[in-house]
Amino acid sequence: MSTSIATRRSPPLHRLPQPHPRPTNLFADLFAAPAVALAPAFALSLMAGITAVQAADLPVKAPVVPSYNWGGCYVGLNAGAGGAGSDFTSTVGNGTHLLPADVALVSNSGTGSTDATGFLGGGQAGCNWQSGLIVYGLEGDFDYFHSQPSFSNNTNTLSDGVTPFAVTQTLTTDFLATVRPRIGVAADRNLAYITGGAAFTHVSYAQGYVDGAVPPGAGSATASKALVGWTIGAGWEHAWTNNWTFKLEYLFASFPTTNAFGSIADSAGDTNPLHGSADLVIQTVRAGVNFKF
Repeated sequence: MSTSIATRRSPPLHRLPQPHPRPTNLFADLFAAPAVALAPAFALSLMAGITAVQAADLPVKAPVVPSYNWGGCYVGLNAGAGGAGSDFTSTVGNGTHLLPADVALVSNSGTGSTDATGFLGGGQAGCNWQSGLIVYGLEGDFDYFHSQPSFSNNTNTLSDGVTPFAVTQTLTTDFLATVRPRIGVAADRNLAYITGGAAFTHVSYAQGYVDGAVPPGAGSATASKALVGWTIGAGWEHAWTNNWTFKLEYLFASFPTTNAFGSIADSAGDTNPLHGSADLVIQTVRAGVNFKF
């Protein structure tokens, strides 16, 4: 009798659920490691960019440009216009040609004022020194200036009411020259200044007289002399390069009175003393260019 050993099977165990495998992402696998490696470098670059933007927002100081220096010597040319004004006087002394009543009449008729304008042109030279904003210097100039203020009174008659007479007066200038200190305030390439000093000119003065008496009388008093006066003015100058400047200037000049002595005479030998005088004031406006060296 065989003994059978029955094999008893164990009941099957319950299978636990297995996790599904993670799907493969080729691009993630390719770039994951480089991204991790590059992260610190990217962060540094980002911080550098932010710093650069902040630095760009900061105000930038402009480079300091030195102010123009007016110190130095210069020569130049100028041109403009001048006006000359004169007050004329006439004095007739007692004599034998004119009656006493005519002496005062002729003297009054020969007194008056007039002016004339003319072209002004020439050159100048000078030197400047600068201390801070203050510029001071010395300038001399010489200009051609021909003017001839003239006064004429030819519509009067002598005391008899019928004898005509005429008195003329003229003062002629040949040139105008000045020597003047200047002082002003500089604003970089612009200079505003005042000036004053001595003025020089030459004048020719003439007074003439003529009448229709019988016999007719005629006379003159003349003088020619150099005059020294004073001048004052102001100006503005601009340096458009380091060596070339442009200026505008006004001057007022006054000169002493010029006197002349003569006589009125006729063919019979009768005479009267004649004295004339004229003062002189000149005003100029001119533009000029200077070369500074």
